[in-house]
Amino acid sequence: MAIKQLGDPLFARDPSAPIGFATFRYTERGFTAQAVKVLPGEFYVDSDEIPIVTVLGSCVAVCLRDPTAQVGGMNHFLLPDGGDSGVAGTAGRYGVNAMEMLINELVKRGAQRRRLEAKVFGGGRVMKNFTSLNVGQRNADFTREFLKTEEIRVLSEDLLDIFPRKVCFLPKSGRALVKKLAAADDTLVLQEKQYQSRLVESPVAGDIELF
Repeated sequence: MAIKQLGDPLFARDPSAPIGFATFRYTERGFTAQAVKVLPGEFYVDSDEIPIVTVLGSCVAVCLRDPTAQVGGMNHFLLPDGGDSGVAGTAGRYGVNAMEMLINELVKRGAQRRRLEAKVFGGGRVMKNFTSLNVGQRNADFTREFLKTEEIRVLSEDLLDIFPRKVCFLPKSGRALVKKLAAADDTLVLQEKQYQSRLVESPVAGDIELF
């Protein structure tokens, strides 16, 4: 299967979007609609077949969809929890908040919590010499426990391992595509170290297709 590559990004920031709602749009090769890139701490929800894309290291992205309402979305969080930061726009960095933000927006758009289905990605151990926090494992454990507690059915997951991932989710159909990236992606590893160092030093609170 041909590999779809990221195209040149186009900025389309919407000042009226809710805090944490992804608004970074760009052209993703292979799709007619502009894609939305979900950055760490963000989420996105839509009922159209808009490609929702993110790149993950030790972070986790949860894709949720109501198959009856045909609305779905994705989040991208850094750590399982971090308390109440009191800083606007940072809550989505933590799994507990990121999950509720995503679910609440889905419900606003017609989804029912009891009908939600999940596809889960990430939690890779991408930093061989920076393992004291074991962030990927913690994120994966949190996600599995949260979905079990909330009785949200998991259709598929691609968690842990040593590889970064690029994920594309199509919210109307629920189709998910994942590409495992080179384990030695220096840029992503550097970003992971910077994210986690800042958080530690100054905490603020179906089938998978390869492409």
